[in-house]
Amino acid sequence: MDRRQRIAIVGAGLGGLAVAGFLQRAGFAATVYEQAPTFSRIGAGIILSANVTKALRRLGIEQDLVASGLKPHCYISRAWDTGETLYEIIFDASSEARFGGPYLNIHRGDLHAVMHGAVTPGSISFNHRLVGLEELSGAIRLVFDNGVKVDADIVIGADGINSKVREFVVDAEPPRFVGAVAHRAIFPTQRLRGFKIPDCTKWWGRDRHILPYFMTSRRDEIYVIGVVPASKWESDAPSVPGSREELINCFANFHNDLLRVLEAAEDVSVWPIFDRERNDCWSRGRAVLLGDACHPMRPFMAAGGAMAVEDAAILTRCLATIDAAAEAFRCYEATRIPRVSEVQRISIENSWMRGPTDVDWFYRYDSCVAPLTQPNATEMKRRRAQ
Repeated sequence: MDRRQRIAIVGAGLGGLAVAGFLQRAGFAATVYEQAPTFSRIGAGIILSANVTKALRRLGIEQDLVASGLKPHCYISRAWDTGETLYEIIFDASSEARFGGPYLNIHRGDLHAVMHGAVTPGSISFNHRLVGLEELSGAIRLVFDNGVKVDADIVIGADGINSKVREFVVDAEPPRFVGAVAHRAIFPTQRLRGFKIPDCTKWWGRDRHILPYFMTSRRDEIYVIGVVPASKWESDAPSVPGSREELINCFANFHNDLLRVLEAAEDVSVWPIFDRERNDCWSRGRAVLLGDACHPMRPFMAAGGAMAVEDAAILTRCLATIDAAAEAFRCYEATRIPRVSEVQRISIENSWMRGPTDVDWFYRYDSCVAPLTQPNATEMKRRRAQ
């Protein structure tokens, strides 16, 4: 494809910054439009498995990620009541060599700071909230709430589960509440008063789970996310304030090792969990989706960010090797949908590493060299007719 194509990326999250970095290194003129006024160290923790870190290695930021986050010694699954170890995976030099990259825990704010450095200076436009897309002859126009209009040859929607680009590609249906909420908290390790915990532990209950882990190599900060059932979510806000008492009450019958951690929690917030029914239409005309914009993941497998980065690498490879955008989009979809669908299935059933698990197919995957799948002729004909 002609590298002079104007590519507009909507959303400067992990997927948006990754695809910008990959495209720019492939010689494309890619600009990111982000609705926030700036980046700041807000948010929560995130786990980057080897399939992510080996892709981000191509952006030259692997060592910065390692320096900003933590290479955990292990991941442990424990039974909620007895504390029995259900599964444990050790991360060391041997596992890193086997998977092809490190496994990292990191704060999302620190991750964004590193990712920001992976894109061309000046190629991110903040304070640009997309309100609409307009098809033109030979281009697509982005309309922002600040009055700015931008014409592009390709638009990539990396704008999350409430994607405005998705409304153009598919429809304007709201995401669905899955019947669960996440209690989240970040607090300094010193609040544990010397109580030692592993780098990353997932406690499995009958209808709920909770995951405390360190986010920096100093192990001075702990992130906790606990998911519990909820019959409804009535707030229009992305989250509401919670409390340590409410968090402890949600896990009151769990093992004392966990309760000692929760007693140290502060600044708890409660977040609804949404997803969408699977829809394999990821593109329309000059617009294409990636990450949660087309396949939102429940946060039960630490796979949402991973799938967005893999999408970014595969989409870039398709655009770089296929002349027509529509054909590139079909190849991207054909390559990604089977893998993403399996990850969605596992995330929904919340079974990843609950017991002995084959992790190789997930961690060893390398989106920068994995084979690209050509769509079959029937699918191509159907999509051209749309």
